[in-house]
Amino acid sequence: MNNPKITVVCPIYQERRFIEGLLESITLQDYPKDRMEVFLIDGMSKDGTREFITEYAKTHPFFKLIDNPQRTVPYALNNGIAQATGDVVIRIDAHCKYPADYFSRLVRYLYELKADNVGGVCNTLPANDSTKALAIALCLCHSFGVGGSDFRIGASKIKQVDTVPFGCFHRDLFDRIGMFDPELTRNQDDEFNGRIIKNGGKIFLIPDIVIEYAARDTIAKTRRMYWQYGLFKPLVNRKLGTPATVRQFFPLLFCIGIVLGALLSFVSPIIAYIYLAVMALYFALGFMFGIKTALRKKRFALAFYMPYIFLNLHLSYGFGYIKGLYKVLTNKKMTVNVNR
Repeated sequence: MNNPKITVVCPIYQERRFIEGLLESITLQDYPKDRMEVFLIDGMSKDGTREFITEYAKTHPFFKLIDNPQRTVPYALNNGIAQATGDVVIRIDAHCKYPADYFSRLVRYLYELKADNVGGVCNTLPANDSTKALAIALCLCHSFGVGGSDFRIGASKIKQVDTVPFGCFHRDLFDRIGMFDPELTRNQDDEFNGRIIKNGGKIFLIPDIVIEYAARDTIAKTRRMYWQYGLFKPLVNRKLGTPATVRQFFPLLFCIGIVLGALLSFVSPIIAYIYLAVMALYFALGFMFGIKTALRKKRFALAFYMPYIFLNLHLSYGFGYIKGLYKVLTNKKMTVNVNR
């Protein structure tokens, strides 16, 4: 393998706050610049993002700005992949910073492991210096908040997994199994990775490749993101013809349990006691993890923020899943606001 040409695709929209750091992170990559092209597929930003890229590309010609009037991620990815001239396609996110050897190591492992997709671990960082932002970031990489997702909570060795963040693929993979599904405004990577596995492919997580990912800066934005993840998950399951995992079912069952438990508590005092005991255990666990983290980080307010954010993650994903299930069963279209 002698440095195959790579095409890097990055969906963007209103990214003026992040774009300078992103372009610098890409420019500092140790991969030969004459063997790479970087497509920034923009949803017609109006915040100065496009102007910054245009100016930057004058001295860094491997960057190319591509229009994405549909604005959604799958359309952006498919547009970039369709124009790709590289043998390898690397998908990246605008809200991340990448180690200087990110591209070169992904490409090396893609070939060495004979993989169909490889990716690293996300180190989720707070959007700013506030305790609330820190709590959001910590909850998004805690097993109580997001389950046993290896790329979020970490792994000890290279392992075969069902998904990785963003990904690195052979270009001809898209000719064999198709592009990203444009119907999936969210979770399009889950469905695509599921399709890889369904077609006999292999996905590997490389734990010592670490990406720095900037979390949302408010609880409301984080809640909306997880609502949308839950909303689209039933559609992904239907498209793949596979049932949800236990991890995906937990927030759904939690939400159903809250509603049914509250209603049935009026019928039987025994049910009421069980319901209160289960809810007490849930909140006790949330506070326990919050207190442990607060003591470790020496930020007392984390003990209160983290249980509240855990609850928001679980409720938003769970009720989003319920609505998504309803839409799938009634053949109604999913529509969401695509702003970050």
